[in-house]
Amino acid sequence: MAAGRTSDLAPTVAVKIFSAGSAGCVADLVTFPLDTAKVRLQVQGESKALPKGQKAKFRGVFGTIIPIVRNEGPRNLYNGLLAGLHRQMCFSSVRIGLYDTMKQLYAHGSENPGLGTRLLAGSTTGAMAVAFAQPTDVVKVRFQAQIRQPENGFVKRYSGTIDAYRTIARDEGLRGLWKGCLLNITRNAIVNCSELVTYDIIKEQILMSKLMTDNVPCHFTAAFAAGFCTTIVASPVDVLHAVVPSPGILEHSDVCQLRADSESCGKISAVLGVSVQDCLTAG
Repeated sequence: MAAGRTSDLAPTVAVKIFSAGSAGCVADLVTFPLDTAKVRLQVQGESKALPKGQKAKFRGVFGTIIPIVRNEGPRNLYNGLLAGLHRQMCFSSVRIGLYDTMKQLYAHGSENPGLGTRLLAGSTTGAMAVAFAQPTDVVKVRFQAQIRQPENGFVKRYSGTIDAYRTIARDEGLRGLWKGCLLNITRNAIVNCSELVTYDIIKEQILMSKLMTDNVPCHFTAAFAAGFCTTIVASPVDVLHAVVPSPGILEHSDVCQLRADSESCGKISAVLGVSVQDCLTAG
Protein backbone atom coordinates (compact mmCIF):
# COMPACT_ATOMS: atom_id res chain seq x y z
CA MET A 1 0.00 0.00 0.00
CA ALA A 2 2.81 2.35 0.92
CA ALA A 3 4.55 1.51 -2.33
CA GLY A 4 1.37 2.37 -4.21
CA ARG A 5 1.17 5.76 -2.56
CA THR A 6 4.83 6.44 -3.39
CA SER A 7 4.18 5.56 -7.01
CA ASP A 8 1.14 7.83 -7.09
CA LEU A 9 3.18 10.72 -5.71
CA ALA A 10 6.12 10.26 -8.11
CA PRO A 11 6.27 13.35 -10.36
CA THR A 12 5.65 12.89 -14.06
CA VAL A 13 8.04 14.14 -16.73
CA ALA A 14 5.72 17.09 -17.40
CA VAL A 15 5.75 18.06 -13.72
CA LYS A 16 9.56 17.84 -13.62
CA ILE A 17 9.88 20.03 -16.71
CA PHE A 18 7.48 22.67 -15.38
CA SER A 19 9.05 22.61 -11.90
CA ALA A 20 12.57 23.01 -13.29
CA GLY A 21 11.52 25.94 -15.48
CA SER A 22 9.65 27.63 -12.62
CA ALA A 23 12.61 27.16 -10.25
CA GLY A 24 14.90 28.68 -12.89
CA CYS A 25 12.64 31.73 -13.16
CA VAL A 26 12.61 32.23 -9.38
CA ALA A 27 16.40 31.91 -9.34
CA ASP A 28 16.69 34.50 -12.13
CA LEU A 29 14.49 36.98 -10.27
CA VAL A 30 16.74 36.70 -7.20
CA THR A 31 20.17 36.59 -8.85
CA PHE A 32 19.76 38.62 -12.08
CA PRO A 33 21.82 41.61 -10.81
CA LEU A 34 24.69 39.19 -10.12
CA ASP A 35 24.33 37.75 -13.62
CA THR A 36 24.38 41.26 -15.14
CA ALA A 37 27.53 42.07 -13.16
CA LYS A 38 29.09 38.83 -14.39
CA VAL A 39 28.35 39.65 -18.05
CA ARG A 40 29.69 43.22 -17.71
CA LEU A 41 32.93 41.91 -16.20
CA GLN A 42 33.29 39.27 -18.88
CA VAL A 43 32.80 41.61 -21.86
CA GLN A 44 34.78 44.48 -20.32
CA GLY A 45 37.66 45.52 -22.54
CA GLU A 46 36.56 43.43 -25.52
CA SER A 47 35.29 46.38 -27.60
CA LYS A 48 38.63 48.17 -27.28
CA ALA A 49 41.77 47.67 -25.27
CA LEU A 50 42.25 49.76 -22.14
CA PRO A 51 45.03 52.38 -22.38
CA LYS A 52 48.18 51.36 -20.58
CA GLY A 53 47.99 52.26 -16.91
CA GLN A 54 44.22 52.84 -16.93
CA LYS A 55 42.27 50.76 -14.44
CA ALA A 56 39.28 48.70 -15.51
CA LYS A 57 35.91 50.35 -14.89
CA PHE A 58 34.45 47.27 -13.18
CA ARG A 59 36.29 45.27 -10.53
CA GLY A 60 34.62 42.48 -8.57
CA VAL A 61 30.96 41.94 -7.80
CA PHE A 62 30.20 45.08 -5.77
CA GLY A 63 32.71 47.09 -7.80
CA THR A 64 30.48 46.36 -10.80
CA ILE A 65 26.99 46.58 -9.28
CA ILE A 66 27.57 49.92 -7.49
CA PRO A 67 28.84 51.83 -10.59
CA ILE A 68 25.93 50.45 -12.66
CA VAL A 69 23.41 51.68 -10.07
CA ARG A 70 25.16 55.05 -9.73
CA ASN A 71 25.73 55.76 -13.43
CA GLU A 72 22.89 53.94 -15.16
CA GLY A 73 20.21 53.49 -12.50
CA PRO A 74 19.17 50.37 -10.56
CA ARG A 75 16.72 49.28 -13.28
CA ASN A 76 19.65 48.54 -15.58
CA LEU A 77 20.68 45.68 -13.29
CA TYR A 78 17.54 43.95 -14.56
CA ASN A 79 18.06 44.84 -18.23
CA GLY A 80 17.12 41.72 -20.19
CA LEU A 81 15.14 40.12 -17.34
CA LEU A 82 12.21 39.15 -19.57
CA ALA A 83 14.56 37.39 -21.99
CA GLY A 84 16.17 35.75 -18.96
CA LEU A 85 12.80 34.39 -17.84
CA HIS A 86 12.13 33.16 -21.39
CA ARG A 87 15.50 31.43 -21.27
CA GLN A 88 14.84 29.74 -17.94
CA MET A 89 11.45 28.37 -19.03
CA CYS A 90 13.03 26.98 -22.22
CA PHE A 91 16.48 26.06 -20.91
CA SER A 92 16.17 24.89 -17.30
CA SER A 93 12.98 22.97 -18.02
CA VAL A 94 14.86 20.79 -20.55
CA ARG A 95 18.31 20.73 -18.92
CA ILE A 96 17.10 19.76 -15.45
CA GLY A 97 13.58 18.47 -16.09
CA LEU A 98 14.68 15.76 -18.52
CA TYR A 99 17.88 14.75 -16.70
CA ASP A 100 16.32 11.90 -14.69
CA THR A 101 14.47 10.63 -17.76
CA MET A 102 17.65 10.55 -19.89
CA LYS A 103 19.59 8.96 -17.02
CA GLN A 104 17.06 6.13 -16.78
CA LEU A 105 17.03 5.76 -20.57
CA TYR A 106 20.79 5.33 -20.78
CA ALA A 107 20.85 3.10 -17.69
CA HIS A 108 18.17 0.84 -19.21
CA GLY A 109 16.08 1.09 -16.04
CA SER A 110 18.93 0.36 -13.61
CA GLU A 111 18.41 1.84 -10.14
CA ASN A 112 22.14 2.57 -9.73
CA PRO A 113 23.41 4.24 -12.92
CA GLY A 114 27.17 4.65 -13.17
CA LEU A 115 29.17 7.85 -13.49
CA GLY A 116 29.50 7.48 -17.27
CA THR A 117 25.73 7.16 -17.64
CA ARG A 118 25.16 10.30 -15.58
CA LEU A 119 27.74 12.27 -17.56
CA LEU A 120 26.13 11.18 -20.82
CA ALA A 121 22.65 12.15 -19.57
CA GLY A 122 23.93 15.55 -18.40
CA SER A 123 25.65 16.25 -21.72
CA THR A 124 22.55 15.22 -23.68
CA THR A 125 20.08 17.40 -21.80
CA GLY A 126 22.54 20.32 -21.82
CA ALA A 127 22.91 20.13 -25.61
CA MET A 128 19.13 19.76 -26.10
CA ALA A 129 18.46 22.77 -23.87
CA VAL A 130 20.93 24.99 -25.75
CA ALA A 131 19.55 24.03 -29.17
CA PHE A 132 16.06 24.92 -27.93
CA ALA A 133 16.82 28.07 -25.92
CA GLN A 134 19.80 29.73 -27.66
CA PRO A 135 17.78 32.67 -29.13
CA THR A 136 16.63 33.67 -25.64
CA ASP A 137 20.23 33.53 -24.40
CA VAL A 138 21.50 35.75 -27.24
CA VAL A 139 18.87 38.40 -26.50
CA LYS A 140 19.49 38.26 -22.73
CA VAL A 141 23.26 38.76 -23.07
CA ARG A 142 22.87 41.62 -25.54
CA PHE A 143 20.57 43.48 -23.17
CA GLN A 144 22.92 42.88 -20.23
CA ALA A 145 25.98 44.00 -22.17
CA GLN A 146 24.44 47.37 -23.09
CA ILE A 147 25.89 50.26 -21.11
CA ARG A 148 23.47 53.13 -20.55
CA GLN A 149 25.52 56.35 -20.67
CA PRO A 150 23.43 59.30 -21.93
CA GLU A 151 26.42 61.62 -21.96
CA ASN A 152 28.07 59.38 -24.55
CA GLY A 153 25.04 59.37 -26.80
CA PHE A 154 23.84 55.90 -25.88
CA VAL A 155 20.90 54.77 -27.99
CA LYS A 156 18.89 51.65 -27.19
CA ARG A 157 19.24 49.12 -29.98
CA TYR A 158 16.00 47.38 -29.11
CA SER A 159 12.73 48.84 -27.86
CA GLY A 160 11.88 45.63 -26.04
CA THR A 161 12.48 41.90 -25.83
CA ILE A 162 10.15 40.92 -28.68
CA ASP A 163 11.62 43.70 -30.82
CA ALA A 164 15.08 42.28 -30.11
CA TYR A 165 14.08 38.87 -31.47
CA ARG A 166 12.58 40.50 -34.59
CA THR A 167 15.51 42.87 -35.16
CA ILE A 168 18.17 40.19 -34.81
CA ALA A 169 16.27 37.85 -37.16
CA ARG A 170 15.79 40.68 -39.70
CA ASP A 171 19.32 42.14 -39.62
CA GLU A 172 21.38 39.01 -39.02
CA GLY A 173 19.11 36.26 -40.25
CA LEU A 174 17.84 33.34 -38.21
CA ARG A 175 21.45 32.23 -37.74
CA GLY A 176 21.99 35.38 -35.69
CA LEU A 177 19.61 34.04 -33.04
CA TRP A 178 21.73 30.90 -32.74
CA LYS A 179 25.06 32.77 -32.68
CA GLY A 180 27.55 30.97 -30.44
CA CYS A 181 25.35 27.87 -30.29
CA LEU A 182 28.17 25.31 -30.71
CA LEU A 183 30.27 27.06 -28.10
CA ASN A 184 27.28 27.18 -25.76
CA ILE A 185 26.68 23.45 -26.27
CA THR A 186 30.29 22.83 -25.22
CA ARG A 187 29.83 25.11 -22.22
CA ASN A 188 26.65 23.41 -21.11
CA ALA A 189 28.10 19.94 -21.52
CA ILE A 190 30.71 21.05 -18.98
CA VAL A 191 28.15 22.84 -16.79
CA ASN A 192 25.66 19.98 -16.78
CA CYS A 193 28.25 17.31 -16.13
CA SER A 194 29.75 19.40 -13.34
CA GLU A 195 26.49 20.58 -11.80
CA LEU A 196 23.85 17.88 -12.14
CA VAL A 197 26.17 14.91 -11.79
CA THR A 198 27.98 16.50 -8.83
CA TYR A 199 24.63 17.35 -7.24
CA ASP A 200 23.45 13.79 -7.79
CA ILE A 201 26.55 12.25 -6.25
CA ILE A 202 26.81 14.67 -3.29
CA LYS A 203 23.14 14.19 -2.39
CA GLU A 204 23.52 10.40 -2.55
CA GLN A 205 26.59 10.52 -0.30
CA ILE A 206 24.79 12.74 2.23
CA LEU A 207 21.85 10.34 2.35
CA MET A 208 24.05 7.22 2.50
CA SER A 209 26.07 8.74 5.35
CA LYS A 210 22.79 9.64 7.09
CA LEU A 211 24.02 13.20 7.66
CA MET A 212 20.61 14.50 6.55
CA THR A 213 17.28 13.15 5.43
CA ASP A 214 15.91 13.67 1.92
CA ASN A 215 14.53 17.18 2.49
CA VAL A 216 15.08 20.82 1.48
CA PRO A 217 18.25 21.41 3.59
CA CYS A 218 19.80 18.31 2.02
CA HIS A 219 18.91 19.48 -1.49
CA PHE A 220 20.20 23.00 -0.81
CA THR A 221 23.52 21.72 0.60
CA ALA A 222 24.08 19.46 -2.40
CA ALA A 223 23.05 22.23 -4.83
CA PHE A 224 25.33 24.82 -3.21
CA ALA A 225 28.34 22.49 -3.41
CA ALA A 226 27.50 21.54 -7.00
CA GLY A 227 27.06 25.19 -8.02
CA PHE A 228 30.40 26.15 -6.52
CA CYS A 229 32.22 23.27 -8.26
CA THR A 230 30.54 24.09 -11.57
CA THR A 231 31.55 27.75 -11.40
CA ILE A 232 35.21 26.90 -10.84
CA VAL A 233 35.28 24.39 -13.70
CA ALA A 234 33.20 26.33 -16.25
CA SER A 235 34.38 29.92 -15.68
CA PRO A 236 36.79 30.20 -18.67
CA VAL A 237 34.27 28.92 -21.23
CA ASP A 238 31.56 31.03 -19.56
CA VAL A 239 33.53 34.16 -20.54
CA LEU A 240 33.29 33.09 -24.18
CA HIS A 241 29.58 32.40 -23.77
CA ALA A 242 29.02 36.03 -22.73
CA VAL A 243 31.29 37.61 -25.35
CA VAL A 244 30.37 35.74 -28.56
CA PRO A 245 26.63 36.67 -28.75
CA SER A 246 27.36 40.39 -28.30
CA PRO A 247 27.89 42.24 -31.63
CA GLY A 248 30.59 44.88 -31.80
CA ILE A 249 32.39 43.29 -28.87
CA LEU A 250 34.11 40.29 -30.39
CA GLU A 251 37.06 41.14 -32.61
CA HIS A 252 39.19 38.08 -31.95
CA SER A 253 39.55 35.70 -34.87
CA ASP A 254 40.64 32.74 -32.78
CA VAL A 255 38.57 31.36 -29.92
CA CYS A 256 41.62 29.98 -28.10
CA GLN A 257 43.32 33.39 -28.24
CA LEU A 258 40.15 35.01 -26.88
CA ARG A 259 40.14 32.61 -23.94
CA ALA A 260 43.71 33.64 -23.12
CA ASP A 261 43.01 37.35 -23.60
CA SER A 262 39.80 37.48 -21.57
CA GLU A 263 41.56 37.23 -18.19
CA SER A 264 38.91 34.89 -16.86
CA CYS A 265 40.81 34.31 -13.61
CA GLY A 266 40.47 38.00 -12.76
CA LYS A 267 36.75 37.89 -13.47
CA ILE A 268 35.95 34.71 -11.55
CA SER A 269 34.82 36.57 -8.41
CA ALA A 270 31.60 37.73 -10.09
CA VAL A 271 31.02 34.34 -11.67
CA LEU A 272 31.26 32.75 -8.22
CA GLY A 273 28.36 34.89 -7.06
CA VAL A 274 26.14 33.37 -9.72
CA SER A 275 26.61 29.90 -8.20
CA VAL A 276 23.72 31.00 -5.95
CA GLN A 277 21.49 30.77 -9.01
CA ASP A 278 22.55 27.18 -9.53
CA CYS A 279 21.67 26.42 -5.91
CA LEU A 280 18.16 27.87 -6.23
CA THR A 281 17.53 26.09 -9.53
CA ALA A 282 18.97 22.65 -8.79
CA GLY A 283 17.72 22.59 -5.23
